Amino acid sequence: MKIGNFDIRISILPIIVVLVFTFGFVFAILFGSGSMAAQVWSNLYWIIPCLVMFLVIPVVLNYMSRKEYEDLAPLYEGQAKQIRIKLINESMLGRIVKVEGVVEAARFKFLNRPQYVVADRTGSISVKMFTSPVEDIRVNDIVEVYGQVIKRYIATGDPVINCVIIRKIDKVIDVKKKE
Repeated sequence: MKIGNFDIRISILPIIVVLVFTFGFVFAILFGSGSMAAQVWSNLYWIIPCLVMFLVIPVVLNYMSRKEYEDLAPLYEGQAKQIRIKLINESMLGRIVKVEGVVEAARFKFLNRPQYVVADRTGSISVKMFTSPVEDIRVNDIVEVYGQVIKRYIATGDPVINCVIIRKIDKVIDVKKKE
């Protein structure tokens, strides 16, 4: 779905929620006792808008996230310092960085909260996004990542990159072989 300049993707979870609740309401109307079915029918003016909102709210949140990320992009591109992945450590928490590498793994894309493992010849790092990226990033794509170094779990864990921009680039990158 396209809203403004953004290609908005709805996660599978809100769709499942709407289907489960719809099935439950239909089941209550068709197979419930007379009073239960009557109560569902009488509350239909609340049920239908709620089902619609279960889909509309995630779309609006995705749009707002994408808009915010687009507004942050020039700031991150201007402030980011290119760095090798091996050099990222806890002393860099809060710094805006740029890394280039190969995508080794892509997880949670179906939730619109993708997490990538990006590697260059010095090592690999987890790159988290809190919205869907502009383009579809797949394993073995060569990408540049702009983001802020954060801890994996709010207050603990190893450093990861909170990604604002991830885009494919035309470049050849050597990847360190795991032994």
